Amino acid sequence: MKTITTIKLIKLSASLFVVGFLANCTSTTVDEFRQGETGIESDQSIVILGRRQASDYETRSEFVECVGERMTRGEGAINVVPEQEFIDAMFPWFEPRTAPLRSRDLEQLMAEDVVARKMNEFGIRYIVWVDGRTETSGRTGSISCAVGPAGGGCFGFGTWEDDANFDARVWDVSSLRNVGTINTDATGQSYLPALVVPIPLIARVEANACSRLATQLKDFVNGS
Repeated sequence: MKTITTIKLIKLSASLFVVGFLANCTSTTVDEFRQGETGIESDQSIVILGRRQASDYETRSEFVECVGERMTRGEGAINVVPEQEFIDAMFPWFEPRTAPLRSRDLEQLMAEDVVARKMNEFGIRYIVWVDGRTETSGRTGSISCAVGPAGGGCFGFGTWEDDANFDARVWDVSSLRNVGTINTDATGQSYLPALVVPIPLIARVEANACSRLATQLKDFVNGS
């Protein structure tokens, strides 16, 4: 009983530490480069697509979905066509191997009657290309675990740095040009202290990057 009580106290202390600590362990910066005027009507929509042409990584669909979902909420909410629904309807023009890489490719693509018709059916005003990933670096420390007659436990300390960097390029379907780029970079230090029980303190860099990028994109598309 004494061992169980001690473990519960350690968990409670660690939880209180986590709540106070995680608020300050991540920093996020957002840069915007505007190349044209923007604005959107209530009957128009956008689609957010992840770049997946790179050989060493893919923009995660979960991040793309996160940005899109946040843009549909709150003041200035925007209609967002789900990525997979759009890709399926536009097959094969937006598959990774055939997707347009530059805004000038959009003009050639819109010359296809079926593409132009589908774009009109969805009410697409802007295509947003999201490109990026989260990288982990600087791992240090170690944790060891053991089991004995009186019980078991882990002791040690580990830490690492997470960096979520994402670019969003906004293509205007009506003018067939790139109207701006938004970059979001979120960095944070994650920790894994172990006093009997390992308690991970994970910096929520990707969640922060999603939230800030969605807010900036919403303002950008609305013309704010």
